Amino acid sequence: MSVSQRQYAFQRESAAPGGSPRLAYVSRAQYSPEWNSSLHTHGCAELFFITGGHGRFRTRREEFPVAIHDAVIVNANVPHTEVSQLDSPLEYAVLGVEGLETMAGAEGYALLHLHSGWEELMGCLCLMLQEAEAALPGYERVCRSLLDVVLVRLNRQREAALSGEPSGARSSRECDLVRRYIDNHFKENLNLDQLARLAHLNKYYLAHAFRREFGVSPISYLNSRRIEESRFLLRETDHTLSLIAQILGFSSLSYFSQCFRRVEGVSPLEYRRRNRS
Repeated sequence: MSVSQRQYAFQRESAAPGGSPRLAYVSRAQYSPEWNSSLHTHGCAELFFITGGHGRFRTRREEFPVAIHDAVIVNANVPHTEVSQLDSPLEYAVLGVEGLETMAGAEGYALLHLHSGWEELMGCLCLMLQEAEAALPGYERVCRSLLDVVLVRLNRQREAALSGEPSGARSSRECDLVRRYIDNHFKENLNLDQLARLAHLNKYYLAHAFRREFGVSPISYLNSRRIEESRFLLRETDHTLSLIAQILGFSSLSYFSQCFRRVEGVSPLEYRRRNRS
């Protein structure tokens, strides 16, 4: 099976007036063996609508099952990914929306079970995809109007708790850029010099500003992201510790074990044993 994914992006000048949420892209996808199931982030909120199959949705701290009639709202810069199996591959449509966030909970996402009104929502999404694919004159205006309908429908669900005024602007643009880059590239061989060049900042200033914004240094944040991913690999795979350290970009097995013990309080081997017994 090959990757089945199509995404249609919208121009910045198509933003809705008055600062209301703006449709950045609409896409549809189906899980396949080539799927990249690493945690990642986006610069806008994503609204997932599960249209077929079943699977699991992962965030930093939680993993939960999803199936048809489920919707997941994920705020900008919240790490997440989707996992599925080939016997019932996950299928979904996604709306990328700027200027929107869910206020439900402190983790930056919400899971909705949409039984009532599901067919109407699917009608809006299908029409959005058709309009975006055809790209006929006026299609962006049609898609913006359909987004308004979708958001009104979702806001009727108490669990959605949608807000059109994201609070994520507290962090500086440069630090936010570095954090997103780490979220999406934490398996690579990164160092402070590279991150500083990315942000066009002095590395000592970046370290200070990043700690001020997020409470940890860029390298500590990088290692914590790697440790989060290592917990999944230790639980769900039979990879050796050396291979896991290599996959996650640690310079050595001893450094991986040292970082893991510092965060988890136990060695990687002991963590694997406890979570498989």
